[in-house]
Amino acid sequence: MTIEGFLQQMGLKNIDQLYLDLTPAALYEHAIRRHEALLSQSGSLVFHTGQYRGRSPEDKFIVKDKITEGSVDWGKINKPFDPFAFSRLKEKLFLYLQNRDLFVQRCHVCADSHHRVNLWVLSEQPVYSLFARTLFRTEKKGEKKEPLLADYILIHAPGFRADPEVDHTHSGAFIIINFSEKLILIGGTGYAGEIKKSVFSLLNFLLPQKGVFPMHCSANLGSNAEDTAVFFGLSGTGKTTLSIDPTRRLIGDDEHGWDEKGIFNFEGGCYAKIIGISEEREPEIYRSALRFGTLLENVIIDPKTREIDFNDSSLTENTRAAFPIDYIPRSWPSQCAGHPKNIIMLCCDAFGLLPAVAKLTTDQAVSYFLLGYTSKIAGTETGIKTPTAVFSPCFGSPFLPLAPRVYARLFKEKIKKHKPDIWLVNTGWTGGEYGIGRRIPLEMTRQIVRSILDGKLAKAEFSKEQYFELLVPQSLEDIPLEILRPNLGWKDRESYGAKAQQLKELFLKMSSAESV
Repeated sequence: MTIEGFLQQMGLKNIDQLYLDLTPAALYEHAIRRHEALLSQSGSLVFHTGQYRGRSPEDKFIVKDKITEGSVDWGKINKPFDPFAFSRLKEKLFLYLQNRDLFVQRCHVCADSHHRVNLWVLSEQPVYSLFARTLFRTEKKGEKKEPLLADYILIHAPGFRADPEVDHTHSGAFIIINFSEKLILIGGTGYAGEIKKSVFSLLNFLLPQKGVFPMHCSANLGSNAEDTAVFFGLSGTGKTTLSIDPTRRLIGDDEHGWDEKGIFNFEGGCYAKIIGISEEREPEIYRSALRFGTLLENVIIDPKTREIDFNDSSLTENTRAAFPIDYIPRSWPSQCAGHPKNIIMLCCDAFGLLPAVAKLTTDQAVSYFLLGYTSKIAGTETGIKTPTAVFSPCFGSPFLPLAPRVYARLFKEKIKKHKPDIWLVNTGWTGGEYGIGRRIPLEMTRQIVRSILDGKLAKAEFSKEQYFELLVPQSLEDIPLEILRPNLGWKDRESYGAKAQQLKELFLKMSSAESV
């Protein structure tokens, strides 16, 4: 059956022009010709997403039916959508797509072929076809060609807006996953991250059924396949920055699975936050952001000179670069590796209370995994005036269709069996909270991570600090003691103790909500 015939069988009829598996150069031409993007001076392609410049969690749904009714963790994050309403909305969307061009990319996800999911991404705009081709995986030249039949199909129409009163959506935008029909519908929003994260949600539903632990993490590799490190962390904690290390091989920057053989990347590209990026601080990401084939999302570009300003946040702080992972020097070609030797849980503690590094027991690791703690600071969101604690269970609750305890149970099984060293690394403040203390310098955090990965820190002497009962190294070369023991850096020690007790009580309160 032809592609056209398959789409007609689905109900997608009277498509004007169908463009199949176009290369980046061809997609550049279409995007520029249609005035949907600008070519930068360096060769990257700049596009703006309109009203939506970040994820829209209120507009995300899962169809509630026989497959999902008893397994999905329904609530504020996983909101149910009626199957009949889905069918009517799909029909309206398909009518909208008639007599329009359609750009199709036949991709797949999961570097381990045993877990491969073939994914077709259909979009009305070429920039999103390039995004899918960049972020997901495609057959490389010389690789064995796999069957290109779709396991799941994602249909993307940012120009189509739903009617909330009629279509039972929250707004004109919608992201709906239908596991029975193996179909994802995205409409009304041009933010490309919705494509990426809806597929991540899909894998977070499918893989645990096979005993595979899906992780919202970055990962890199040392000199051999057994020297694998995993970095968990929420946005702003340094997950991507710290995992891209010139002395190690990058496996992936955001999404991985862990099965009986080891870990593997879900994707084939990177989607890096780049506001304020510089060549001095993050050279690999900076250079990748300027290359031909890279998509720059909501980055400001001078329409005359075509020069890019990475420091301009007038559209959003959430500016992004999407580029193939092999743009990063020393990326690991197979994107598969052995079981983790080290697991690093990153947090950005703006209260200045947690040590820069601590070694976690198995029980502590599971607790911190379920907490998914970091903090927001003034200026990151409207209305934030003082540091605010943030908890995202499993370091990715917006993308988890199942209950957090399901993922925590898989995590506990993996670490008990394979016994990695597990670390808490604080990339936040020291010497006081935000506004009083200072942020731990990036180079100091890099030094701590290096000492973890080269095995030096595991050989250190540890003692338990009194507030959070964390095992903290008694000393570490080139790291001041007040960074390791944050209470020593506070001028008012009593105030530190009171604040630490408050945060500990908050941890206990949040921990009681979930257990394994």
